[in-house]
Amino acid sequence: MSGASERATAWVYRGLWGILVRWLRVPGDAPGVPPGGGSVLRSVKPSPGFLRYLKFKFWILLLLIDVGIIGLWVVLLVISPLAGLLTAPLFWGVAIIPDIFAYAALHVRYDTTWYIITERSVRIRRGVWMLRENTITFENVQNVEVRQGPLQRHFGIADVTIQTAGGGGAAGPHGHQSLGGHNGLLEGVEAAAELRDLIMHRAMTSRGAGLGDEHAQERAGAGLGPGHTEVLREIRAALAG
Repeated sequence: MSGASERATAWVYRGLWGILVRWLRVPGDAPGVPPGGGSVLRSVKPSPGFLRYLKFKFWILLLLIDVGIIGLWVVLLVISPLAGLLTAPLFWGVAIIPDIFAYAALHVRYDTTWYIITERSVRIRRGVWMLRENTITFENVQNVEVRQGPLQRHFGIADVTIQTAGGGGAAGPHGHQSLGGHNGLLEGVEAAAELRDLIMHRAMTSRGAGLGDEHAQERAGAGLGPGHTEVLREIRAALAG
C-alpha cells in the first residue's frame, strides 16, 4: 500500500472508526472475570502476525475484486469514451473507498479480540457490531488442538481449538470447528502449543479437584473382605436349605 493510502487508512481508523467504536461502546480493554471465575492466569491478544495474515488475505481478495471493477470500466471506456469518462469517478470510488474502510476494519477486529485464561475458564471476546463473549469452563473441556496451515506457518501464527462435551457444530475456517455451540477458537496466536498445554493442565486439574471423582474411584475400587465372603456363604446356604 502506498504512503498516501496508509495515511488515509490511519485517518479513517483513528477518526471515523474511532467515533464508531465509541458510539457502539466497544470496550478496548480486556474483558473482566465473572464472579467466581478465579484470578487471571493469561491475558492474550492475537499476534501481530495475525494482523499481517489478515492484510495479506485482504489484498488477495482486493486484487480480484478491483481488477474486475476496473476491467469493466476499461471495457466501457473503449466502447464509449464519453460514458467511460463520465462514470470514472463512480467506478474508481467503488473500487477504492470500500477498500479503505475494510482495511481499517481489520485493525478494529484485531484490537477488540481478547483471550482471557483464568483459574476456572477460558473467556473469548471478539466483534464490533455484535460483541460476543464466550466462556468455557475447564470442567467441560474434552480436547484442545493446535491447527496451523501453510500460510499461518509463514506468518508465525496458529489457531487453538477447544472442544467441549456436546460441542459439535459445523466446520469453520481452516477446517476447525466453528465458534458456535460449546467450542472455542483462539485465533492467530503465537505461543499456541504453550496455550494448549496450559488449558489442558487446568482442565485436568479442575476435573481432579472438586468434583468428587477421587472418592468415586475409591468406592468403585474397594474389594470384598473375608467378612463379606462369609456372609455371602451363609446367605447361599440358607437359600439352598
